[in-house]
Amino acid sequence: MNVRPVLVLLTLLTAMTLQADTKPASSTQLATMGGGCFWCTEAVIQRLPGVKKVVSGFAGGHVANPSYEEVCTGTTGHAEVIQVEFDPAVVSYEKILEVFFEAHDPTTMNRQGADEGTQYRSVIFFHNEEQHQAAVRAKAAAQAFWPDPIVTEIAPLAKFYPAEGYHQNYYRRNSSQDYCTFVIKPKVKKLEQKGVIPKN
Repeated sequence: MNVRPVLVLLTLLTAMTLQADTKPASSTQLATMGGGCFWCTEAVIQRLPGVKKVVSGFAGGHVANPSYEEVCTGTTGHAEVIQVEFDPAVVSYEKILEVFFEAHDPTTMNRQGADEGTQYRSVIFFHNEEQHQAAVRAKAAAQAFWPDPIVTEIAPLAKFYPAEGYHQNYYRRNSSQDYCTFVIKPKVKKLEQKGVIPKN
């Protein structure tokens, strides 16, 4: 018996089985943006259906692996940002940007409320040219709702650095903390009432 054809057939069958068992590549995408304190932005964006994960961190600066304390000095060039993993089949990048512009004041330079400094600047870090163009369009569309010029920076993402663990999922884990009670909660409730984000 010639075993070669049998071996070839077994090899082909094995390859077909492995191909059938292999899961398709992840269909999620990433978006990175900053709208002041990342605790606030995270609390809003993570409420959107289709958002799989939100990580608070830093981007846009010149210091590698910065700590929160370093970024707070305003000397690292980094902004407080969130990186969002989302399913574009459920929520579009454009929708996320629309909510982003609703969730903060994009007309104040390097400031959101009492938080002041370049680390609190309004910024969109795009991951590709498609996101770049979408960000430009979203900024132009948002301007119709603000009497003052929007100062949101739009720039390519060079590197994202996750913040320390205690910053992650902050509002959900610390809802009774003063900042959450007096700053984040009213913002979330306002956006709920406007129908920008779903109610819990």
